[in-house]
Amino acid sequence: MSDDQSAVVKNIKITNSHFHSRRRAGAPHGRVDINDLMSRAREDEKKQKKENLVFFGVIASVIALTGIIASL
Repeated sequence: MSDDQSAVVKNIKITNSHFHSRRRAGAPHGRVDINDLMSRAREDEKKQKKENLVFFGVIASVIALTGIIASL
């Protein structure tokens, strides 16, 4: 399995366990609280933005470092 696939599988497992723990603690069966879904979507979006920012920061650093070394 590639890294991307294993990350997706891990994320699905975490999301499923998180959903089931909330379901037991909160709402009755068959009902979904839209506020919980929206807050989870917002959290995921923030997390994704942070990951993207870190990734592009690392890439930019590598490019800058390569340019500095090449210019010497």
